[in-house]
Amino acid sequence: MKKELSQIKHARSVKEFPNVDLADDEYVVMHIERSRLGIIIIWFLVAVLIVGLTCALLMLVNSDISTNSYLSLNSSAKGYLALGAFTLYFALVFCGFAGQSIYNSNQMYITNQRAIQKVRRSLFNNSTNIIELSKIEDVSYRQHSLWDHIFQVGTLRMSTVGDETTYTFPFLDTPHDEIDRISKLVQDSRPDKK
Repeated sequence: MKKELSQIKHARSVKEFPNVDLADDEYVVMHIERSRLGIIIIWFLVAVLIVGLTCALLMLVNSDISTNSYLSLNSSAKGYLALGAFTLYFALVFCGFAGQSIYNSNQMYITNQRAIQKVRRSLFNNSTNIIELSKIEDVSYRQHSLWDHIFQVGTLRMSTVGDETTYTFPFLDTPHDEIDRISKLVQDSRPDKK
Protein backbone atom coordinates (compact mmCIF):
# COMPACT_ATOMS: atom_id res chain seq x y z
CA MET A 1 0.00 0.00 0.00
CA LYS A 2 2.80 2.43 0.88
CA LYS A 3 4.58 1.73 -2.45
CA GLU A 4 1.34 2.36 -4.39
CA LEU A 5 0.75 5.64 -2.55
CA SER A 6 4.31 6.71 -3.31
CA GLN A 7 3.78 5.94 -7.01
CA ILE A 8 0.56 7.97 -7.07
CA LYS A 9 2.29 10.93 -5.40
CA HIS A 10 5.19 10.60 -7.86
CA ALA A 11 2.84 10.61 -10.87
CA ARG A 12 0.99 13.65 -9.53
CA SER A 13 4.27 15.51 -8.89
CA VAL A 14 5.56 14.74 -12.40
CA LYS A 15 2.33 16.14 -13.84
CA GLU A 16 2.20 19.26 -11.62
CA PHE A 17 5.95 20.08 -11.77
CA PRO A 18 7.28 19.05 -15.20
CA ASN A 19 10.40 21.22 -14.82
CA VAL A 20 11.61 19.19 -11.80
CA ASP A 21 13.61 16.04 -12.53
CA LEU A 22 12.35 13.44 -10.04
CA ALA A 23 13.63 9.94 -9.32
CA ASP A 24 11.21 7.00 -9.66
CA ASP A 25 10.20 6.91 -6.00
CA GLU A 26 10.45 10.68 -5.39
CA TYR A 27 7.60 13.18 -5.11
CA VAL A 28 7.22 16.86 -4.26
CA VAL A 29 6.12 17.52 -0.69
CA MET A 30 6.46 21.33 -0.71
CA HIS A 31 6.66 23.94 -3.47
CA ILE A 32 8.08 27.18 -2.10
CA GLU A 33 7.83 30.47 -3.98
CA ARG A 34 9.02 33.92 -3.10
CA SER A 35 6.74 36.46 -1.46
CA ARG A 36 4.53 38.62 -3.69
CA LEU A 37 5.95 41.61 -1.81
CA GLY A 38 9.00 41.53 -4.09
CA ILE A 39 6.84 42.01 -7.19
CA ILE A 40 5.13 44.98 -5.55
CA ILE A 41 8.56 46.49 -4.82
CA ILE A 42 9.73 45.95 -8.42
CA TRP A 43 6.69 47.67 -9.90
CA PHE A 44 6.78 50.43 -7.28
CA LEU A 45 10.35 51.25 -8.34
CA VAL A 46 9.34 51.23 -12.01
CA ALA A 47 6.43 53.57 -11.23
CA VAL A 48 8.68 55.95 -9.26
CA LEU A 49 11.16 56.08 -12.14
CA ILE A 50 8.37 56.72 -14.67
CA VAL A 51 6.92 59.53 -12.53
CA GLY A 52 10.40 61.04 -12.08
CA LEU A 53 11.06 60.86 -15.82
CA THR A 54 7.68 62.43 -16.55
CA CYS A 55 8.35 65.29 -14.12
CA ALA A 56 11.76 65.93 -15.67
CA LEU A 57 10.24 65.95 -19.15
CA LEU A 58 7.48 68.33 -18.14
CA MET A 59 10.06 70.71 -16.66
CA LEU A 60 12.09 70.62 -19.86
CA VAL A 61 9.15 71.02 -22.22
CA ASN A 62 7.53 73.83 -20.23
CA SER A 63 10.74 75.81 -19.74
CA ASP A 64 10.73 79.34 -21.06
CA ILE A 65 13.47 80.66 -23.34
CA SER A 66 13.57 84.02 -21.55
CA THR A 67 14.16 82.56 -18.06
CA ASN A 68 16.91 80.04 -18.78
CA SER A 69 18.76 79.68 -22.04
CA TYR A 70 20.23 76.30 -21.10
CA LEU A 71 16.84 74.62 -20.83
CA SER A 72 15.19 76.15 -23.89
CA LEU A 73 14.16 73.66 -26.56
CA ASN A 74 12.91 74.23 -30.07
CA SER A 75 10.15 72.07 -31.59
CA SER A 76 12.49 69.53 -33.25
CA ALA A 77 14.45 69.08 -30.01
CA LYS A 78 11.15 68.51 -28.19
CA GLY A 79 10.26 65.85 -30.77
CA TYR A 80 13.55 64.03 -30.22
CA LEU A 81 13.08 64.38 -26.49
CA ALA A 82 9.63 62.80 -26.75
CA LEU A 83 11.04 59.92 -28.82
CA GLY A 84 13.79 59.39 -26.25
CA ALA A 85 11.26 59.55 -23.43
CA PHE A 86 9.01 56.92 -25.00
CA THR A 87 12.06 54.73 -25.51
CA LEU A 88 12.93 55.13 -21.82
CA TYR A 89 9.32 54.38 -20.82
CA PHE A 90 9.41 51.22 -22.89
CA ALA A 91 12.78 50.24 -21.39
CA LEU A 92 11.49 50.78 -17.84
CA VAL A 93 8.39 48.66 -18.45
CA PHE A 94 10.54 45.97 -20.10
CA CYS A 95 12.87 46.01 -17.09
CA GLY A 96 9.84 45.67 -14.80
CA PHE A 97 8.60 42.58 -16.66
CA ALA A 98 12.12 41.13 -16.81
CA GLY A 99 12.58 41.73 -13.08
CA GLN A 100 9.24 40.10 -12.32
CA SER A 101 10.11 37.09 -14.49
CA ILE A 102 13.51 36.69 -12.84
CA TYR A 103 12.00 37.09 -9.38
CA ASN A 104 9.27 34.50 -10.05
CA SER A 105 11.79 32.03 -11.51
CA ASN A 106 13.40 31.56 -8.09
CA GLN A 107 11.66 28.56 -6.56
CA MET A 108 12.36 25.70 -4.22
CA TYR A 109 10.94 22.20 -4.24
CA ILE A 110 11.18 19.97 -1.20
CA THR A 111 10.70 16.33 -2.13
CA ASN A 112 10.63 13.29 0.10
CA GLN A 113 14.39 12.90 -0.63
CA ARG A 114 15.91 16.23 -1.70
CA ALA A 115 15.68 20.00 -1.65
CA ILE A 116 15.84 21.40 -5.19
CA GLN A 117 16.43 25.13 -5.54
CA LYS A 118 16.03 26.89 -8.90
CA VAL A 119 17.99 30.16 -8.78
CA ARG A 120 17.86 32.90 -11.41
CA ARG A 121 19.93 36.05 -10.88
CA SER A 122 19.49 37.64 -14.31
CA LEU A 123 18.01 36.85 -17.72
CA PHE A 124 21.04 34.70 -18.58
CA ASN A 125 22.34 33.56 -15.18
CA ASN A 126 20.50 30.63 -13.64
CA SER A 127 21.43 27.54 -11.68
CA THR A 128 19.96 24.60 -9.82
CA ASN A 129 21.10 23.53 -6.35
CA ILE A 130 20.20 20.04 -5.14
CA ILE A 131 20.68 18.92 -1.54
CA GLU A 132 19.89 15.51 -0.13
CA LEU A 133 17.61 15.97 2.88
CA SER A 134 19.69 13.52 4.91
CA LYS A 135 22.77 15.78 4.43
CA ILE A 136 21.09 18.91 5.79
CA GLU A 137 22.44 19.69 9.23
CA ASP A 138 20.61 22.90 10.05
CA VAL A 139 17.45 24.60 8.80
CA SER A 140 16.82 28.15 9.97
CA TYR A 141 15.52 31.51 8.85
CA ARG A 142 16.53 35.12 9.30
CA GLN A 143 14.53 38.31 9.36
CA HIS A 144 16.93 41.25 9.04
CA SER A 145 14.82 44.32 9.46
CA LEU A 146 11.63 45.78 10.85
CA TRP A 147 10.09 45.49 7.37
CA ASP A 148 10.78 41.74 7.36
CA HIS A 149 8.88 41.39 10.63
CA ILE A 150 6.01 43.65 9.54
CA PHE A 151 5.51 41.87 6.20
CA GLN A 152 6.36 38.40 7.56
CA VAL A 153 9.14 37.68 5.06
CA GLY A 154 12.58 36.25 5.66
CA THR A 155 15.46 34.23 4.30
CA LEU A 156 15.44 30.43 4.55
CA ARG A 157 18.87 28.97 5.32
CA MET A 158 19.95 25.34 5.01
CA SER A 159 23.43 24.19 6.00
CA THR A 160 24.86 20.87 4.88
CA VAL A 161 27.01 18.36 6.71
CA GLY A 162 30.64 18.04 5.60
CA ASP A 163 31.29 20.76 3.05
CA GLU A 164 29.62 23.35 5.30
CA THR A 165 27.76 24.99 2.44
CA THR A 166 24.85 27.26 3.26
CA TYR A 167 21.98 27.53 0.79
CA THR A 168 19.68 30.52 1.10
CA PHE A 169 16.25 31.36 -0.28
CA PRO A 170 15.38 35.06 0.30
CA PHE A 171 11.95 36.77 0.33
CA LEU A 172 10.11 33.77 1.73
CA ASP A 173 6.57 34.32 3.05
CA THR A 174 6.05 33.25 6.68
CA PRO A 175 9.42 31.50 6.99
CA HIS A 176 8.69 30.15 10.48
CA ASP A 177 5.85 27.99 9.07
CA GLU A 178 8.05 26.54 6.34
CA ILE A 179 10.90 25.81 8.78
CA ASP A 180 8.72 23.50 10.85
CA ARG A 181 7.70 21.39 7.85
CA ILE A 182 11.21 21.26 6.36
CA SER A 183 12.77 20.36 9.72
CA LYS A 184 10.34 17.47 10.11
CA LEU A 185 11.15 16.21 6.61
CA VAL A 186 14.89 16.47 7.32
CA GLN A 187 14.48 14.54 10.59
CA ASP A 188 12.41 11.85 8.86
CA SER A 189 15.04 11.45 6.13
CA ARG A 190 17.87 10.67 8.55
CA PRO A 191 19.13 7.07 8.32
CA ASP A 192 18.63 6.46 12.05
CA LYS A 193 14.90 7.32 11.68
CA LYS A 194 14.25 4.76 8.95
